[in-house]
Amino acid sequence: MTDQSGNPSRSSSRSGGRAARRNARASALPDHLRPIRAGMEGGTLKPLTQEGMEKIHRAALDALENIGLADAPPSGVEYLTNAGCILGDDGRIRFPRALVEDMLTKANRSVTLYSRDGKHDMELSGNRVHYGTAGAAVHMVDVDGRHYRDSTVQDLHDAARICDKLDNIHFCQRPMVCRDIADNLEMDLNSIYATTSGTTKHVGTSFTEPDFVGPAIEMLHMIAGGEDKWRERPFVSNSNCFVVPPMKFATESCEVMERCIEAGMPVLLLSAGMAGATAPSTIAGAITQAVAECLAGLVYVNAVKPGAPAIVGTWPFGLDLRTGAMTMGSGEQALLTAGCAQMHKFYGLPGGAAAGASDSKLPDMQAGWEQMCSNVMAGLSGLNMVYEAAGMHASLLGFCHESLILGDDIIGQALRCVRGIEVTDETLALDQIADVCLNGPGHYLGTSQTLGRMQADYVYPTLGDRTSPKEWVEREKPDLIEKAIARKEQILSERSAARFDPDIDQKIRNRFNIHLGS
Repeated sequence: MTDQSGNPSRSSSRSGGRAARRNARASALPDHLRPIRAGMEGGTLKPLTQEGMEKIHRAALDALENIGLADAPPSGVEYLTNAGCILGDDGRIRFPRALVEDMLTKANRSVTLYSRDGKHDMELSGNRVHYGTAGAAVHMVDVDGRHYRDSTVQDLHDAARICDKLDNIHFCQRPMVCRDIADNLEMDLNSIYATTSGTTKHVGTSFTEPDFVGPAIEMLHMIAGGEDKWRERPFVSNSNCFVVPPMKFATESCEVMERCIEAGMPVLLLSAGMAGATAPSTIAGAITQAVAECLAGLVYVNAVKPGAPAIVGTWPFGLDLRTGAMTMGSGEQALLTAGCAQMHKFYGLPGGAAAGASDSKLPDMQAGWEQMCSNVMAGLSGLNMVYEAAGMHASLLGFCHESLILGDDIIGQALRCVRGIEVTDETLALDQIADVCLNGPGHYLGTSQTLGRMQADYVYPTLGDRTSPKEWVEREKPDLIEKAIARKEQILSERSAARFDPDIDQKIRNRFNIHLGS
């Protein structure tokens, strides 16, 4: 951890305290004593009232019963009508209220997203919060040259390797597409290879066509060591845009979803309407449509396989209504995400939404305030899966490795907000106040209580600078971006800890056209 503590002007009697604090920070705490960690409980932020949530619920049921969704594939029509949905003369499938409520009772309410190493499993239930990457950026942000270039499979692999080393990035959903691979099947397969060989944390990916699921599952069986081991601990989930807002099924994506469910892969039901364009312009209206679409997806999933692991992915995005540009870093976006998180809790379902992305083109001050605003609100609202939480710029068009690294510090502070304030006899510290004021030196520096809690209570930035201006000059004015570049280079100079066994890797390469060098 970066050491920025200490002030040379303090007396030598205090130097011992500084040394103790440095030693304390240098010693890693057991996971259960860390000040922040994956899966902490949020849920204290509630921008929607109980009455507001009930109104959204009733409106969503009205939309499903009276408007319904169009364009289901033939297989989906069969699954849904067999479950009790009604196919209208207009081709739209409508969902009776009683059916939706019945399917909600069958839905899986505690989904575990597994990691390959077993150390980073994520239990999605209640208000447990996890942060990670996501998206489909087509560009990489070059911070040195301040320009954008096409993203590659090597960039994706490097992003996964960086995620693997960052404590506050809990999962790695594919954040970019491999623009250097023209064949879509090879791109999908190489996306899985690049991410799973870069991190042992849970990975999310998508598929371009239904027929691509089979070869991908074959690869995953090879990585897992067999179909039985894969089905026991599926470490990759499918990010599935099963709807085209407003209120239409995405035909091929639905077929992908069916095949993923059959293969034992968890599914993220992703509804990504844009407020003012493909969703109502009001925050409440955009949430209502997203909830209706995801409830339709939940009925679909449970019609295919009751209890199949699914994440409610209400991802409405904000727009700048003056220009039509996405506003990922806006206060409206933060409210959309926090409101969606509340609706997940209303239903008691595992859920995810987007937060932490920026409209800024570079990791600058604008990016900082935009990323922190929505990340904090998402965490405080108890969102199970905070997608696109680090590294994403230009309203989802660009991804930045250095920003991913800096985002780890941002998320660390957001998680400290999620943890909240513990009020106990110990933390009230009345005995300390009495001892310091009546018997001690009149300050708390270096006390056993301060030293004992400095790691357990406080989160220290890895790259963020807390030195004085004098110390900053003495350190040759370190630049935040330069520090992130150095950290990136250090991570990528080491071999991937998630790399496959050589024999397995060779079998994969013999079977599939892998574009990454061995």
